[in-house]
Amino acid sequence: MATLRPGDVVVAYLPGAQQAKRRPAVVVSTDLYHATRPDVVVSVLTTQLGGATTPTDYLLRDWRAAGLRFPSAFRAYIGTVVAAHPVLIGHLTDRDWVEVQARLRLGLAVM
Repeated sequence: MATLRPGDVVVAYLPGAQQAKRRPAVVVSTDLYHATRPDVVVSVLTTQLGGATTPTDYLLRDWRAAGLRFPSAFRAYIGTVVAAHPVLIGHLTDRDWVEVQARLRLGLAVM
């Protein structure tokens, strides 16, 4: 398995609001976290763009460059997966990663 980095796009079995299934997600945990924990913190990516309208959602501009097959949006719906389970499919572009980090700051009690 490749070492995962913040901003990587993965596919993993994740719980959703209504059901658990394999879905794309973005790695939001740090290298330090990965070095000391057996899991990875991810946030869900969705193709349901019409529902991605809150201040903590973000429509990816470069979804193809990130390895995604369909237009997708970041949702600040966070979970963890065992580090060995996600399949790496790409990485967010710098402009999308900056916007994702901004949405995480809006949704979480961190600076």
